[in-house]
Amino acid sequence: MKTILVVDDEPAILTLLRYNLEQEHFKVMTATDGAQALTMALQQSFDFIILDLMLPKLDGITVTKKIREAKLKTPIVILTAKDSETDKIVGLEVGADDYVTKPFSPREIIARIRAIERRTAQPVAVVETHPSDILQVGDLMVDEGEVVAKKGTQKLHLTPKEFELLVYFMHRINKVQSREKLLNAVWGFDYPAETRMVDIQVSHLREKIETDPRHPVYLKTVRGFGYQLEDPDHDQT
Repeated sequence: MKTILVVDDEPAILTLLRYNLEQEHFKVMTATDGAQALTMALQQSFDFIILDLMLPKLDGITVTKKIREAKLKTPIVILTAKDSETDKIVGLEVGADDYVTKPFSPREIIARIRAIERRTAQPVAVVETHPSDILQVGDLMVDEGEVVAKKGTQKLHLTPKEFELLVYFMHRINKVQSREKLLNAVWGFDYPAETRMVDIQVSHLREKIETDPRHPVYLKTVRGFGYQLEDPDHDQT
């Protein structure tokens, strides 16, 4: 039986999620503030964490950041009452795996968890393809085995998801990837309504690999189709 830590300061939400997750045969533990959640996450082993952003003592962003700083890879789904791009971007940036905006259906939470399970149970092709290879395009370099990315001599500080996304692109240089394909391959999701998450992560990756993100040399938008990591030395003619 897999164990989930649910963190929210609203008793009704804790009760709702506990009931529905237990119906799906998960063991559920709860916390009502960020400090308690962080202590539990660092001292116990959980298969998933469902984490509200607006919490007493420590907010969800801080909790997520500290969990990732501790090198814990427990999948985290953040809950936000605000339908705000900033909340979602920051949550993903510090290491959350997914987000759900309140109000939500328990079925939506369960669907996200199952999607993460599928992704972790069946690693995407990018992870399986020559994991020790060093990939190079222009002055971008990725060492899959060492989990290091550089631009020239400068190390790129990427989140785990940004690194995975970059590797996926670098195995497919000059090939257009649709949002739906990226969502399925990198996140393991198959519901196209969440393709906005792809846009957010691509935007953040572009900020880190491009000299001028407004005029990208590498990671380009192909309007009406998706995105493409382009080799600047590739002859387009």
